[in-house]
Amino acid sequence: MKKDNQFITRTALIAAAYAALTYAFAWMSYEQIQFRISEVLVLFAFIEPRYGLGLVLGCILANLASPLGIIDIAVGSFATFLAVVFIAQIRRLFGLNKKALIIASLGPVISNALLVGAELTYLFNTPFLLNVFYVGAGEFAVVALIGTVVVNTIMKNNILVERLSLN
Repeated sequence: MKKDNQFITRTALIAAAYAALTYAFAWMSYEQIQFRISEVLVLFAFIEPRYGLGLVLGCILANLASPLGIIDIAVGSFATFLAVVFIAQIRRLFGLNKKALIIASLGPVISNALLVGAELTYLFNTPFLLNVFYVGAGEFAVVALIGTVVVNTIMKNNILVERLSLN
């Protein structure tokens, strides 16, 4: 029962943190060019894959405020789901190390660039490759550059990694 409570609590905290960070930086979290600071948290699924549920729920909550409407809730959340699955698979295959983290960081970049890029093309009738570039560049900056530094720093602290674990 204690483990269930811990999982529910941490899932809620991750979801709330993701949504709060997106809302706090709303001016750069939506539209074609976006730097969604909350996406740094997606790499927490590398440390603990079961954080994926909280990340997807957080994306749903964050996209409730999206000016793009219900399609952004569906597409953005699905992109986050695919990113979390990719991250968990890379961790499972290559372990908890810096090289695997760098590879894992590309999952959110690719899934968001392609899916959100397609969404923007559909909504605004703008060039798909341009949308992929803009979304991918923002995602790369936040996740692959900033996120890997943050999570790699956390990974160097064994006590913190142990506390973040849901085992």
